[in-house]
Amino acid sequence: MSTGPVLHIVRVDIAPEHEDAFNRWYEAVHIPALLACPGWFSARRFVSLEDGPKYAAIYEVAGDWVYDTPEFHAVKGFMEFTPHVSNFMRQRLAPLTPVAA
Repeated sequence: MSTGPVLHIVRVDIAPEHEDAFNRWYEAVHIPALLACPGWFSARRFVSLEDGPKYAAIYEVAGDWVYDTPEFHAVKGFMEFTPHVSNFMRQRLAPLTPVAA
């Protein structure tokens, strides 16, 4: 278990007919909701240039405790897009060296 900070990476595919609405929701609703949760510092989205899930989001979070807050539990997941999401992958990365002060 990490004491943080860590990177939280999410990768997904979305059904093509829902892609535009999903991307609007992710940027306008989901990311702001996550960044309003305690310990969620930053977010950035990417699109894959290779195989694997098309979309990736990389978040910097304070540590494992961020997953246990009521604020996070209220906004986690893909909401109405859940049935249209596939190839979900999550990975957390801890730094090899301490963060410089």
